[in-house]
Amino acid sequence: MEGSVTTAPLARRRPAVLGDLLPGSLARDLALVAGAAAFVGVAAQIAVPLPGTPVPVSGQTFAVLLAGAALGWGRAALGMIAYLLLGMAGMPWFVDGASGTGSPTLGYIIGFVLAAGVVGRLAERGGDRTPVRTVATMLLGTALIYAVGVPYLMASLHVGLDKALHLGVTPFLLGDAAKVALAAGLLPAAWKLAAFGRDRSS
Repeated sequence: MEGSVTTAPLARRRPAVLGDLLPGSLARDLALVAGAAAFVGVAAQIAVPLPGTPVPVSGQTFAVLLAGAALGWGRAALGMIAYLLLGMAGMPWFVDGASGTGSPTLGYIIGFVLAAGVVGRLAERGGDRTPVRTVATMLLGTALIYAVGVPYLMASLHVGLDKALHLGVTPFLLGDAAKVALAAGLLPAAWKLAAFGRDRSS
């Protein structure tokens, strides 16, 4: 009984995602949600148009996946909802500058909400702790963005599935693979650094 009393205060809650390493609660979470939206908005400005397709290469998807893994499902999904709603309200941070439902790329942005939430949930379960797990998590998140973006592209441009895949998926596969590989290096390394810092402070 004495042992349980003396050791209980020493137990610390294990952080579920990287965002939990920061101190605070509500104020921290609000800042993280706003920061996630701004992070994706800034990443959207890094865009390279491709000939023959209305979908450019951009840093958006990488930012969405990182935000999901770092913040967990709730904060990341809220951040993407804020990004979507503010962009539709006129904030000039969508990759193609469009804010209405007529934009052929809007479906990808709607997919960001789903992808961020799922990636965040997997990260809460350790999906970003090792390179192999991170690759699987990021591949699923990328697939979910396409799963929403491609049907919207089809409806917006009035094209079939084959054409939509040619316009909105095939040109980006190599870049997406590079983003997944980069995340697989960054996220587990961030956890190792965090664990090292916690060990030093304990």
